[in-house]
Formats: sequence, structure tokens, C-alpha cells
Amino acid sequence: MADQKATNITWHETTVTVEDREQLLNQRGCVVWFTGLSGSGKSTLANAVAHLLHERKHHTYVLDGDNVRHGLNKNLGFSPADREENIRRVGEVARLFVDAGTIVMTAFISPYRADRDQARELINENRFVEVYVECPLDVCEERDPKGLYKKARSGEIKEFTGISAPYEAPDKPEVLVNTAELNIYESAQKVISCLEKTNLVPSDR
Repeated sequence: MADQKATNITWHETTVTVEDREQLLNQRGCVVWFTGLSGSGKSTLANAVAHLLHERKHHTYVLDGDNVRHGLNKNLGFSPADREENIRRVGEVARLFVDAGTIVMTAFISPYRADRDQARELINENRFVEVYVECPLDVCEERDPKGLYKKARSGEIKEFTGISAPYEAPDKPEVLVNTAELNIYESAQKVISCLEKTNLVPSDR
């Protein structure tokens, strides 16, 4: 947890409440946290879920690991400390989206269980849905959409998750999706079914 450096600051309550925003949007603000190895399909699945919900007139946003590192987290590398700070910042941004009443999808490897748990603790009222995008390492390597595994195997990339750095799989994710067994539509529907069962979005039936 990062230390508080700023002093003489006060939390200001807003006039429009989260309940007001959620009533307007006909949904509950929540975080759908996709975690898994590189190449498992996190970003693809997060965008598929966002697209299906958008078609149902829901307000969504996808925070993608690579995209966030182009701006907010461009000063961070891939050391354990930087990975921790990367996820801490994402968790705080996700909390703002939840307060805005938005369904925010986060697509990050987020390899450490403690960091994901810390993000969960930021989000109140059971609004954190952890989705473990499970996919065998050999399948992820076969896909290798960015050519990263090849570079990691050759030693060109250091501290690469699944090869030279650890990945701690979730113990009890709200949703487990095996993208080596399910197609993208089936995987997305599994996530949306969870959101419906937990009343984060109204059923489409």
C-alpha cells in the first residue's frame, strides 16, 4: 500500500450520488477484473463483454494493460515492485469508474494474488468480479500474438510471467473461463451470466 504523502487534504462529497448515477444508467458500477497469462485472451474477452453489454445499452469501459502503460503507468517497468504499483494505480482508477456507475473491465496479467486482493478491497458491496482467464501455457505460447514468449525464451525479455516470473492463479474467482475450450462468445456469455446472477446488470431475458 502506497504511503500518503499529501497533507492538508479533505475528501469532498459530491452532490450527485453513485445511486443517482446508477439509476440513470440502469446498472450497478462494478469492476470485472480479467487475470491470466499473456496470450490467454484477457483483452479480447474484456472487449467482447463490453461490446455485448454496450449492445444492451450499458455503460462500460475497458482498462487494458498495454494501453494504461502508454500513459498513466508509462513510468513503470516489470519488476515486482513496479507490477505492484501498476495494479495499485489501476485499482484506484477502477474504483473511480465504479463510483461513476460504470462497468469497468480491467485486462491485466496481474500475476500476484496479493495485488488482486488489494484491488478487491478497494471496491465495496460485492462489486468486484474476478475472472480467471485460464489457458494452458503451451496454448498461450502457440498464440503468442505479440511475439513475447519467443523473446522471453531467448532471454531478450527478463521477468516474463509464466517463463521467468511467477503467476499466482486465483483461488476462488467469481468466474473461470478456459479460452482453450470455449469460443469468445461462450466465454463472454459466462461472464455476463455472473453479472446477471449478482444483480450487477439486469437480466436480458
